Amino acid sequence: MTGGRVGVCISALIYCTSLPPAPALAVGQPAAPAAHHSDMVMIGDLERRTFQWFWDSADPRTGLVPDRAPSAQTFSSVASIGFGLTAYGIGVTRGYITRTQAITRTLTTLHYLLDGPQNDSADGAMGYRGFYYHFLNRATGLRYNHEIELSSIDTALLMEGVLFAQSFYDYHTPREAEIRDLADRLYRRVDWQWMKRPDNRLSMGWSPEHQFIPNYWEGYSEGMMAYILGLAAPTHGLEPASWQAWLATNNQRWGNYYGQTFLNFAPLFGHQYSHAWIDFRGVRDEWARGKQIDYFENSRRAVYAQRAYAMANPGKWQGYSATTWGLTACDGPGEVTQKLDGQDRHFLSYSARGAGRDYTQDDGTIAPTAAAGSIAFAPEIVLPTLRDMKNHYGQKIYGRYGFVDAFNPSFHSGQSYWTDSEYLGIDQGPILLMIENWRTGLVWNVMKRNPYIRAGLERAGFEGGWLPAAPPAPAGGHDARTTQLAPLPATGGTASGQTGRRDGAASVHPS
Repeated sequence: MTGGRVGVCISALIYCTSLPPAPALAVGQPAAPAAHHSDMVMIGDLERRTFQWFWDSADPRTGLVPDRAPSAQTFSSVASIGFGLTAYGIGVTRGYITRTQAITRTLTTLHYLLDGPQNDSADGAMGYRGFYYHFLNRATGLRYNHEIELSSIDTALLMEGVLFAQSFYDYHTPREAEIRDLADRLYRRVDWQWMKRPDNRLSMGWSPEHQFIPNYWEGYSEGMMAYILGLAAPTHGLEPASWQAWLATNNQRWGNYYGQTFLNFAPLFGHQYSHAWIDFRGVRDEWARGKQIDYFENSRRAVYAQRAYAMANPGKWQGYSATTWGLTACDGPGEVTQKLDGQDRHFLSYSARGAGRDYTQDDGTIAPTAAAGSIAFAPEIVLPTLRDMKNHYGQKIYGRYGFVDAFNPSFHSGQSYWTDSEYLGIDQGPILLMIENWRTGLVWNVMKRNPYIRAGLERAGFEGGWLPAAPPAPAGGHDARTTQLAPLPATGGTASGQTGRRDGAASVHPS
């Protein structure tokens, strides 16, 4: 794909192919202390810098957000737009920008998306049937080139940001009402039924040249958000059978890895993307109930397993430790072989690095977003990791917009190691959203008020936690899903930064 970017759908391309609950922490893991003031200063600085990337890089004329910046590449990522729309609400809440500034940028973005041409031509469209092309030309808003697919998952990431805007801007003013209306129109026109294949699974995408991509979304991954959005849609929506089709392979990847029993997915981005908007603490579908776990706890265990993998360091990469770890999809030094300790070691460019029962791909490249985007899952191990990475490598990896995308202490060029010089929207996004979720629960709480998110979870069979008891079925089979905002639950994601642990151990709380 253009620029070496495989995109967020790389995870599923790799998969073209009753137990008692596990302990919440690895055996012997001590209770976590309260966060230090210095850590909160560090996190506050990182959040502000990461927000600034979205605000500065987005085109104020169109709202398009680049795939990466600063960069010579010229395309926009629709997934980055979804993170950006959410970032503006965080910026308002944190006082980085005014509400008026955020409203103006959001309206510009939603209008541009809604007005962009939707058709099946190869060159004259922004999208088709409500879906959007993975990458757009920043100058025209049209499909970037003929290699770019109409992407189901990137559209889902975009729609998460659209629905966040719908629920965040809840004032009774003409401009905020306009945001809600535009968001509703954008979401309702996505034709999930068209993207569904005969076995009820969602295709990864479509192109005019090749029609539907033969690969499907199945198994635990970021694909869960696409199914939840599709299930909730009052027009062109999916049926619950699609959720069951997505779950079908779960048992194949459930098991123990580096001391944790969980549903495996090797790169950490698959554990972050859906959770960045949806609070899965305490809510369970049928599969999770059978394993006596929820998906938040599952992803928390994945973070612990990755850290344990780095501590064991089977690949003997330089720098790996309890406070320097993190494998996910990210940039890399390039497709090149170097000698390391007398052995030829092959390095990669952009790739879905990860470690799990499903697969391991590791060339010594560490992505700060892997740890930082996991702060809501396991702050007690993420905070020391971010602190040490910044202290040891910060002069080269921490800059105007926070942590660069990746670095590799094992890959040497001259007298130094490799570091990226760019920031990627889909890696900046989890850092920003998950920091705010850990600090205040903001994004989670806003999305709990969105009727589509709640309907999607309920139609997938989720129960408990912050979800209300199921209402009686409406008379005459009328679809009760509306655009009216639901009241914020009294329970669920709180503003105290609770990590959702259920083992009685102390959690790290933001101050």
